[in-house]
Amino acid sequence: MQFWLLKTEPASFGIDDLERAPRRTTSWDGVRNYQARNMLRDQMHRGDQAFLYHSSCETPGITGIVEVVKEGYPDATAFDPKHHHHDPDSDPNNPRWYLVDVKLVRRLPRVLTLGELRAHAKRELSGMVLLRPGNRLSVMPISAEHWRFIGSMV
Repeated sequence: MQFWLLKTEPASFGIDDLERAPRRTTSWDGVRNYQARNMLRDQMHRGDQAFLYHSSCETPGITGIVEVVKEGYPDATAFDPKHHHHDPDSDPNNPRWYLVDVKLVRRLPRVLTLGELRAHAKRELSGMVLLRPGNRLSVMPISAEHWRFIGSMV
């Protein structure tokens, strides 16, 4: 099993939306970064766990844990001209963008804030991709050691 962090803006889709989704499951669509796409397509597997992270909000931080329930497949929103994730250059015969399906495992009892994570950036969370300056990826790997430490913080 691998561990991940999935960033989302709660104004677009957050943990509340995931809790209300049928079977608390959704497709993780709209990723339009090649590095993140490659992870969705090639590296994320059924059973992998991920932290759900709210960004671009008043209190950025980890809000819950999700599980990958369906491995990477083409993101149909790229082909829909009416969808805000539409990519006119994406070809259904040679898909450019991929997604996975995730299911909410549990909501954390409180938001584990970015500030709390940063307080451990030089020791326990050294090297964590989220804490690197300028990081903008919406999908990023988490080491097993970081996963365990973050889990102990809640």
